[in-house]
Amino acid sequence: MTTLAAPPLSLTYLAYTPDAFTYRRRPTRVVMVGDVGVGGSNPIRIQSMTTTRTRDVEATVAQAERLVRAGCEIVRITAPNAQDAAAIGEVRRQLRARGIGAPLVADIHFNPAAALIAADHVEKVRINPGNYADSRTFAVREYTDAEYESELQRIEERFVPLVRKCSALGVAMRIGTNHGSLSDRIMNRFGDTPLGMVESALEFLQIAERHAYRDIILSMKASNPKVMIHAYRLLVARMTELGMDYPLHLGVTEAGNDEDGRIKSAVGIGSLLDDGLGDTIRVSLTEEPEAELPVALRLAAPYNAREPRQYVDGQGIVETRDPYSYARRSSLEQQIGPISLGSAATVRVARLEGAGDPVAAGLALATSEPLGNPPPDIITLGVNQPYDVTQPHDVDINHSEYREQIALLVQSLAARAPDVAVGALIGPHAPAASGGPCDAHLLHWTAMDQPPSPELLEDVRAHRHGLLLETFADGDMIGPSVVRLIDWAQKVVTADLAPPILAIQTSDASATVRAYRLLAARLAAVGLPCPLHLIAPAQANPYERLLRSSVALGSLLCDGIGDSVEIRGGEDRSAVRLAFNVLQASGARISKTEFVACPSCGRTLFDLQPTTDLIKQQMGHLKGVKIAIMGCIVNGPGEMADADFGYVGGAPGKVNLYVGKECVEKNVPQAEADTRLIELLKAHDRWIDPPDLE
Repeated sequence: MTTLAAPPLSLTYLAYTPDAFTYRRRPTRVVMVGDVGVGGSNPIRIQSMTTTRTRDVEATVAQAERLVRAGCEIVRITAPNAQDAAAIGEVRRQLRARGIGAPLVADIHFNPAAALIAADHVEKVRINPGNYADSRTFAVREYTDAEYESELQRIEERFVPLVRKCSALGVAMRIGTNHGSLSDRIMNRFGDTPLGMVESALEFLQIAERHAYRDIILSMKASNPKVMIHAYRLLVARMTELGMDYPLHLGVTEAGNDEDGRIKSAVGIGSLLDDGLGDTIRVSLTEEPEAELPVALRLAAPYNAREPRQYVDGQGIVETRDPYSYARRSSLEQQIGPISLGSAATVRVARLEGAGDPVAAGLALATSEPLGNPPPDIITLGVNQPYDVTQPHDVDINHSEYREQIALLVQSLAARAPDVAVGALIGPHAPAASGGPCDAHLLHWTAMDQPPSPELLEDVRAHRHGLLLETFADGDMIGPSVVRLIDWAQKVVTADLAPPILAIQTSDASATVRAYRLLAARLAAVGLPCPLHLIAPAQANPYERLLRSSVALGSLLCDGIGDSVEIRGGEDRSAVRLAFNVLQASGARISKTEFVACPSCGRTLFDLQPTTDLIKQQMGHLKGVKIAIMGCIVNGPGEMADADFGYVGGAPGKVNLYVGKECVEKNVPQAEADTRLIELLKAHDRWIDPPDLE
């Protein structure tokens, strides 16, 4: 498993941003990639990569043209060897003849000679410091300071010719570190860590600076969004310390396909954009490259249009989260009917039910409607979905009857789904809490400015309910709303009850992130260990709901904030599946098989899309197993730092199978590789037969 390193002690705690409660895009130098400016006041640039064989010039030109027509501003093409690097020249000539002027980028791994040839034909060269001029055989050895310095001198000798050529030609460069391909030297000195990723890039960057070359963009890509977020923040903190202002290329590498790939990309890329970091982005999906562009364009759109925005005055606020490594926020564990919540308990998924008639919705839910797969941990019977606490609701319901129906719902669900906790939504404009016992496990109070009533607190005491307090916060209201919510929590504790669960509803992802950061910091300051229930802002558009929920919840979960989650804004129950998928992408809760799957490119040694679909179909029921599907060796073994098993292209038509980083079977015919992988899973006691479809 990956170990996340602490930052150097010399770093200012929040050096990656001047203010964690203000959105402001990080100022950088402008690096020109052809005619496209990256960084500074330029919009966030969108790019993608061709998947064709580079020497198949006709196919590469056709795909590059489709990418540009779909909104791609910078096109990357792989150059694994000198012949491919030279072929980019003809690709460029034909694109220009078609009136396609988008800048081209040569993607280089292992081969300095290919980089020098490609520099004649492109506007930018991407090199990976983990394998450009450094060894990567997973050898374990200790480097003395003298040996380490000698290796750096050797690297400089191999790297400087490219620096000089790019400088002379006006060609930009991306120094792109991949978590999956750190060199042996870096791994042995810094470990498999974000700090190692950062130091690997800085070594090459400082060589370039010594030769007066600064047309450089940096990236810190990983298949694990948590590692990626921490690495980029640490890179910015180190650059701030060193007086550097280089722009950033953002990407979650090997994100996969379908909804999972989009969620994982939104968690990693969106969280950083929301912190003001990032000047160009690429979404890596195991699909046709044109499919990446709508995701990237939607992710970037809110931040291209947004002026600096201060959500709260951050003066005097002391945060307890560590932005460079993961630790879950401390809270008090509570028992809510059949489930535990808070502290080290599983992060829970909640669903709000009851659009229109809550009694009818509750009865249908209890008796016939499916709960979903997987089912939520908490179902709250509400008045409206989403419940907008800023507006009054005139609901003509007999309160006594309502409570009787809640009791019936709990009894019915207990028989049908004993692991699900049931909540009742109450508040100034919802059915009252008083008037007799309510058998719900959780009472959910939601209000703008009215604290929970004494009758409600007495009900909680008498019937041992859990208590969730929710308010609304947005814009300038975030600070006062957080103060109000903590005041309510203190009243609950003063009444000799357990600290309540707290939640804030906002209108957009950025406000959600700042509100919960502030709430966590204020709770720590007053010593209240309240669990936090994260509510993603409501979105009517399902695609926007997927992306913005991933950004809002993913950013907080990757910082260790959140004990339960809820996604609102749709009548369908796909929101529950989405919530589980965001938890999985954030590494907060594993509810199914995890797949690390790279996008295709000219290096790929088999057809990735059908292969990925086949392996998902056969092995997608293995909860908690992480499988990497990699087209070639470039990032394969390294990205399996987090994977249990790997399926990696070794030669045309041949597959190498891995357990962790160890290659256990080489050159397996592709027709047999899925079966052999299943045999490996069985040999390591990680296989279970798929459920009977009937």
